[in-house]
Amino acid sequence: MLYWLLLIFLIVPAFEITLFIWLGGQVGPWWIFALIMITGIIGVAFAKSQGMDTLSKVRKSMSEGIPPGDYILDGICIFIAGILLFIPGFLTDVIGFVLLIPFTRKPFRNLIKYALMNKFSKRTIIYRKR
Repeated sequence: MLYWLLLIFLIVPAFEITLFIWLGGQVGPWWIFALIMITGIIGVAFAKSQGMDTLSKVRKSMSEGIPPGDYILDGICIFIAGILLFIPGFLTDVIGFVLLIPFTRKPFRNLIKYALMNKFSKRTIIYRKR
């Protein structure tokens, strides 16, 4: 797991910087700056809207006595999307917007659900009540 994180923290920023330099040479640095600011502002506003909508669904589900499992996983995806959209970069923005769109978010939600169920079934996640 540590090696994957190391690769992600080295490769993604290197790719983003390379993309910034290349696109800046193509269209100019001010257009790149404007695009970064616009995608960041729109993305964070959209993430906030989606997050509030999901929070209301969680509250409604809990008030009806229904476990809000999928809504919680949606909230995790939206939170990750908000972070990715706040980080300057085109690759992170694309991944962030994909996580915000409800029908493209579903595979990620299912992946998180599968990973958690796998961890719980192998007892690698321990829950202790204090």
